Amino acid sequence: MARTTPMNLVELMVMKDDIRSVLEFLGKKGTFQFQNKKGGDSDSKNENPERDLFVKLQDARSFLNINDIDSADLKSASCAGEKERELAEKFLADVEELKKRQTQAADELRRVKESKEEAESFKNLKVPFSELDHLSFLSLKIGKIDPASFDELSIAVGNRAIVVPLGDDKSKIMAASSKKARFSLDTELKKFGFVPFEIPADFKGVPDDVLSGLESKLAESQKAIDYIEEEKKNMASTHEDLLRSLLASFAIAAQIVDVQNSLESTSLVYRITGWIPGSDCHSMMKEMDKLTEGRIAIRVYNPHEVPSVLNGTEQVPVRLKHGKLVGAFERMIFSYGSPVYGAIDPTPFVALFFTLLFGIMFGDAGQGFIFLLVGILMSLKVVKVGGWNKFAPIFMAIGCSSMIMGILTGEFFGTEKVLEPVAEAITGLFGNPHAPILKLMPDGSASSIKTMFMFFGVTVGVGFIINSIGLVINIINNLLLHRVGKALFGKNALSGALFFWYVVVMVIRMIVAGHAIDSADITVIAVTLLLTIFCEPIHRALEHEKPIFENGLFAGIIEAVVELLETLISYMSNSISFIRVGAFGLAHAVLGFIILTLSEMAGPAYLLVMIIGNGIVVVLEGMIVAIQVIRLQYYEFFSKFFNETGREFKPFSFDYK
Repeated sequence: MARTTPMNLVELMVMKDDIRSVLEFLGKKGTFQFQNKKGGDSDSKNENPERDLFVKLQDARSFLNINDIDSADLKSASCAGEKERELAEKFLADVEELKKRQTQAADELRRVKESKEEAESFKNLKVPFSELDHLSFLSLKIGKIDPASFDELSIAVGNRAIVVPLGDDKSKIMAASSKKARFSLDTELKKFGFVPFEIPADFKGVPDDVLSGLESKLAESQKAIDYIEEEKKNMASTHEDLLRSLLASFAIAAQIVDVQNSLESTSLVYRITGWIPGSDCHSMMKEMDKLTEGRIAIRVYNPHEVPSVLNGTEQVPVRLKHGKLVGAFERMIFSYGSPVYGAIDPTPFVALFFTLLFGIMFGDAGQGFIFLLVGILMSLKVVKVGGWNKFAPIFMAIGCSSMIMGILTGEFFGTEKVLEPVAEAITGLFGNPHAPILKLMPDGSASSIKTMFMFFGVTVGVGFIINSIGLVINIINNLLLHRVGKALFGKNALSGALFFWYVVVMVIRMIVAGHAIDSADITVIAVTLLLTIFCEPIHRALEHEKPIFENGLFAGIIEAVVELLETLISYMSNSISFIRVGAFGLAHAVLGFIILTLSEMAGPAYLLVMIIGNGIVVVLEGMIVAIQVIRLQYYEFFSKFFNETGREFKPFSFDYK
C-alpha cells in the first residue's frame, strides 16, 4: 500500500547577496514549505518597492487595455533586476505623461461641452445679453486682442477657462469660465490687452459667432481626445510584450521581497528552514550549492530528529504523489482532511471506489460517453471550465465506468435496442445469447424480481469490501504510528473488524447453507465485542496508566454499554447505507424508461424530448449521484481511519495575484 511521501526538514544559512537568487530558485521549484517565517507572505510593516512598481504596472496595463497575465506566465520569467527597474520606470513615465494629457484633454472637452450646452440653451432666449451674466455656470467675455497673443492667452488661462476665436484672424475672441474662475480670467485678459466689446443693452440671445466658435472648439477637443486614444492603442501594441514581461518579473520580485522580509536574519545572513520531499532533497541541495558557488550552509534532518515534531508541537506536512488519474482525486481527500504523516495514502482507493460506485449508480452507455467526451475535451483544453480542467481524468473515469455499466444493463440514452447486438454477442460466448446482459427494470416476473434483489445484494457486498478496507487501513496506520493498543482494540480496530467480519460470514452461512447459530459463534462474537467495548480500559492498561477505569467501574460499564450500542448501530448503518447504490442504479434505469416513453409519445418532437430529457439527467442526476458517492466515501469509508488529520504540504511557489 502507498504511504505519504517521505519528508525532510532542511536548514539553510544564506548570505545576504544570495538570498534573492535562492528564494527565486525555491519558488520556481515549488517543493519547499517554509517553517520559520515570522509572518504571512506580506508584512505591512516592511516596505516592498517591488510590489509598489508591480501595482503601478498593473494600473498601466489597465489604462492601456492590455490583457492580464496569469501564473503560467511566471514559469519562464525571472526576478526583476536593475535593468527591469529602469525599463519599468521609463515606461511608467511615458504612460503617466500620456495619462496627464488625456486627463487635460478630457477636462477641456468637458468644459467646452458644458459651455456650449448652456449657451445653446439661451440661444433663442429673448432677454438682454447683459443678463446672461447670471447664468449658473457660464461667465462670458467677448472682445478683441492682438491675434499674436491668442496662443499665449490660451496657455495662460489653462484649465480655468476656454478661449474661442470668433474670427479667422483670432482678433475677436470669446472667453468662457465658471463663476468661480471669472476674476482670475479677468486678470489674465487684462494682461494680454483684452478690449471688451460694447454690446448693446437691448441685444437679445447669444451671438451666432459664439455658438459657432464653441462648436469649432468642441470639434478640436474631440479630435485631441481621439488622437490620444490612437496614441494609447499604438503604445499598447508596441509595448505589450514589454509590459507583460515586466509584470511577470515584478510579480516574482514582489513575492521574493515579501518572503525575505519575513525571514530570520542578521545584517549578513538569512536563516531558512522548511520541509522538502525526501526524493527531491539531495538534487535541490546540490543545485543550491552550485547556484551560490558554495556560499551556503545546509543541514538536513529526518522528521524523528526534529524536536518540535517529537514533542507534538508541529506536524510533518503531508504530500501525496500520484499520476494524473489518481492525482485528480487528491482534492477529495484534502477537502475532508489531510492524512497523518507516515500513514497509508487512501487516494488510490478513493479513485477506485468513486469510479466504481458512480458507474453502478449511473449506468448508461450513451450518457457515460458524454462524460468521457467532456473529460477528453477538458484535458485537451478545448473546453475550459475555470479550475475544473484539472478534474478531466475524473470525468473520463466515470464516463468509462458508466459506459461499462450501461453495456451490462443495455441502457443507451434510455433505450435497450441499440445495444442488443452487443449484449447478444457477449452472452453468446457463455451460452444462450440474450439482451440485456443484466436486466434491472422489473417486469413482474419472478426472475426479474430475483435479479433486482441480487443487484441490491451485490451493492451491499461492495459496501462490505469498502468498509473492510477502511478498517484494514486504520489497523495498519496505527501499527505504523506505533499505537498497538489502538490497532488491536476498538470499534475500528482489529477486535471490531473481527466482530464485523465474523457476523457477516455467519449471516451468509445461515442464508446459503442454512446453518444455525451455535456456541462457537456466540463465543467469538462475545469475545470480540468485549474487547471492542472495553477498549479504553485496555488502552490505559497497555500504557500503564492508572486507574484502569478513569471515572470508576460503574462509569466504565455505562461507557461500555454506550460503545456497544454505537458499534452495533454503526456497522449496521454502514452496511445498509450501500443499498442506496442499488436504489440509484434502479432509479436511473426507471428515469431512462420514462424519458424514452415521453419521447415516443411526443411524435415529431421525439428527438427534442430525448435531447432535453437526457440533458437534464446528465446534469442534475449526475450531480446528485456524485454527491451520494462522496457521501458514502466520507461517512462510510473515511470514518473508519480518519480519526485525526495531518497537515497538508503547501510549498512556496510563485502565484500571480
